[in-house]
Amino acid sequence: MGATTTEKALAGEKAARIVDAMRTSVAQRGVAGSTFDRVARQAGVSRGLLHYYFGTKEQLLVEVVRRDAELRMGVLDDRLAEARTADDFIDLLVFSLEELVREDPDFITVVFEMFSLSQRNDEIAAELAELLRRTREHVAALLAAKHAEGVLHLHAEPEAIAEVLFALGDGIALRMLADRRRDFGETIAAGVAAVRALLDDVS
Repeated sequence: MGATTTEKALAGEKAARIVDAMRTSVAQRGVAGSTFDRVARQAGVSRGLLHYYFGTKEQLLVEVVRRDAELRMGVLDDRLAEARTADDFIDLLVFSLEELVREDPDFITVVFEMFSLSQRNDEIAAELAELLRRTREHVAALLAAKHAEGVLHLHAEPEAIAEVLFALGDGIALRMLADRRRDFGETIAAGVAAVRALLDDVS
């Protein structure tokens, strides 16, 4: 994050309301429609407070995605800590993907909004690249730890596998949201087979 946001500012209850309001607004109206005036009204704060905490709308969007990513990494940590086999690990990944699409599709929408904006904004592109690096390295560390425990048998470098997991998850989630009436069971099964070749011994 840039100098426009601080740990002290982001710890406040008002800042949290602003982040939540921006998240909801972007999911409903996109970045272009999520003006500071609209977000401020939804959060119940002054427009000036948004500028004070975040500086720009783009930096507020970065904070929304950063916060959500950290929360999701925390949940994933807790779940995967319980995995004792490769099947456990893969089943938990699938459960997390399906839960995300079912319970919190706004998160996926906001991430793709940030990606679209990053193609036209160098500052956002740099922020997004940093977020991707942190999440990739975090998951790679989980994979390496499970490999050391004997739970997984990695057939590629941990960061490369983490990137593939994110690519599969992002792509399938996007398609599930684009065609909600379709049964994606076979698609997910095919993805599991691909992941198993990277995480498990092939008999």
